[in-house]
Amino acid sequence: MEGGSGLNILYAETLDAMGIDHSRLRPSKAPFHGVVPGKRAMPLGQIDLPVTFGTPSNYRKEVLTFEVVGFRGTYHAILGRPCYAKFMAIPNYTYLKLKLPGPNGVITIGTSFQKVYECDVECCEYAAAITITSDLAVQLAETTEGRPNSKQPATSFEPTEGIKEVPLDPSSSDGGVVWISAALSPK
Repeated sequence: MEGGSGLNILYAETLDAMGIDHSRLRPSKAPFHGVVPGKRAMPLGQIDLPVTFGTPSNYRKEVLTFEVVGFRGTYHAILGRPCYAKFMAIPNYTYLKLKLPGPNGVITIGTSFQKVYECDVECCEYAAAITITSDLAVQLAETTEGRPNSKQPATSFEPTEGIKEVPLDPSSSDGGVVWISAALSPK
């Protein structure tokens, strides 16, 4: 459940596990952001798939459009707002339940807090690994000549040019000061 997502996302790995050929994908319209922290993602394509919630005695089936992405994820798919709208579903994140109308009453889908915790830990570890890998690549590409002042140690708190010293409390003589940009207006 991802109430913040404006897309339904399916990972190519999941599509392959379902035995669906990539030739069924339609071209996607545009890239999107937010699935991989700080990265833009271009989908491999779109696909319409039937999705069913419920039990044999009370179920709903709708066809959803998924953006298929070629990178690894920690889930099989992400069901976003388009899914909730189509199913008229209401997520409750406190109780980890998704409720939607069915032909024979309300359909309730839920999970355990333990499963959610395990998924969140895996997702955070994966996002951190991607971020660390990206940050390391950037750091390796930079050289010390690229620093504004390579003679100044990285842990120095010396003010740079364009900074002025302002007393924290003008009526006090304790000497507490803060440095601010000299370009700021007096307000």
